[in-house]
This record gives sequence, structure tokens and C-alpha cells, in this order.
Amino acid sequence: MQPLTSPSEADIDDILAIEQSSFPNPWSREMYLSELANTGLSHFFVVRDAHGQVIGFCTFWVVADEEHIHNIAVAPRHRRQGVASSLLRRALDEGNRRGIRQTTLEVRRSNRAAKELYERFGFVVVGVRTGYYSQPAEDALIFRR
Repeated sequence: MQPLTSPSEADIDDILAIEQSSFPNPWSREMYLSELANTGLSHFFVVRDAHGQVIGFCTFWVVADEEHIHNIAVAPRHRRQGVASSLLRRALDEGNRRGIRQTTLEVRRSNRAAKELYERFGFVVVGVRTGYYSQPAEDALIFRR
């Protein structure tokens, strides 16, 4: 695994493939291009394998003293190898560097692996967004650290 870097437009197809294999209602190409373009607010990191292929990514916003993590996803064959932990650690480090006071995120109630990851990093459930997700409809758990 190579050091985390910022992606470019050339990485969007790899990111979309990971997104589509990870989430039932994936973000669109336009959404990711918007994240790349919104450099004042949006932060975006990728992890690459030894061949330079994107194997995971994280997007988050820092607004004033708060950080909101939007997506962390890892290619299926690279899961359970510490990639998501590296991405989350980098996002939290970046937030701390920018003086954040808290980090929040939402997770599908059924996403056991993600919930376990966030709990290992000290996140706790502080609320529920009923029916937040679609395709399929599901509640979101709001996590805060």
C-alpha cells in the first residue's frame, strides 16, 4: 500500500468502481468531480496498491471547527487489510490539523463492518435519521467523535 494521496480526474473511474461495489445507492461521477473541484471545503484522499491502482478512498468536509465524513470505501478484494483504518486515521489527522472540535458521519444501520471501524476510533452513536437511505430504505445511525 502506498502513502495516501489526493486523487485526480484520471482516478474517477477507479473511485466509481469501488463506490458501486460498496454502496447500494452510489454517488455519481458528477458528485465526485464536484468534490474534487471544491478544494476549499472538500477533502479527498485515495490509497493505491503497489501498482498505483486506487484501492480505497475517503471524502470529507471541514466546515469551521467541524468535520463531516461522507464516504470511506475500499475495493472488495482489499477489505479487512487496514485500508479503511488508514483512510479514517488520515481524515481525523487532517481534521485535527485544521482545529476541528468534532467529527460526524452517518452509517446504514445494517453496516456492521463500518460501525465496528468507527467504534474502534472512538465514535459513538448520538442519533438516528429515520429513512435516511434509499434503495433500500434504511435508517442512518449518526456517529460523533
